[in-house]
Amino acid sequence: MKTAIVTDSNSGITQTQAKEMGIFVLPMPFMIDGQDYYEDINLTQQEFYEKLKDGSDIATSQPSPESVTDLWDKILETYDEIVHIPMSSGLSGSCQTAIMLAEDYEGKVEVANNQRISVTQRQSVLDAREMAERGESAARIRSYLEDTRFDSSIYIMLDTLKYLKKGGRITPAAAALGTLLKLKPVLQIQGEKLDAFAKARTVKQAKNMMITAIAHDMEQRFGDKTGRSIHLFIAHTENEAAALELKEELKAAFPETGDIHIDPLSLSVSCHIGPGALAIACAKVME
Repeated sequence: MKTAIVTDSNSGITQTQAKEMGIFVLPMPFMIDGQDYYEDINLTQQEFYEKLKDGSDIATSQPSPESVTDLWDKILETYDEIVHIPMSSGLSGSCQTAIMLAEDYEGKVEVANNQRISVTQRQSVLDAREMAERGESAARIRSYLEDTRFDSSIYIMLDTLKYLKKGGRITPAAAALGTLLKLKPVLQIQGEKLDAFAKARTVKQAKNMMITAIAHDMEQRFGDKTGRSIHLFIAHTENEAAALELKEELKAAFPETGDIHIDPLSLSVSCHIGPGALAIACAKVME
């Protein structure tokens, strides 16, 4: 069986990278000031942040059913089956929509409710591709991705409270107080949703909180204090220089882990938290 791997642009995988990797990426749609945009098609990272900082009205959406099935139909002209890995079902309805659409494909399309996004979703795609190259079936790959969906963590330090307030995730009063106190909130994504984790007074304190949280997850949740069997990642929102600096700090903190991958954070998350954010993430290495 020839198995194709499909994901969406929330994985951070660009259209160019997808071609190089031999996979397929569905671009996520955005409505900006009443106009439709598609990530990495007619909307670049730079353009997105320019519009965000200009105060444009930005709303995320899920791919239309037609865009999903059109892609699947095209792929099935040359592949026998598909593993589709959408962003976490806790953050978007696109996963449930894909599951419903797959019912008409007579087992040729397996949708993995993988509960991941951004760099951890990207790692799921790499694991799925490796399994497909070994000859594993789409059903087996989906089962593995769902069995291991919570074997990852993401912690995100925000630079501003402006966009949480704009999106209604915190009250204007809380945002004003946080800004006055110069707080650096740390959020977490543990599969289901973007949630509060801690509050720091400085960038250094926030980074230390995230590193401590990752170390705790490695030891307590994943049973690997050394990090030898853990992937480490950094994600950021228009903050690459700080991400590179953080990479050196992570190397010092976890010298036995492998290479640390850096990617821009998914735009579907970025629109809620704004530029200047830094994130540390981890995921268990596939056995």
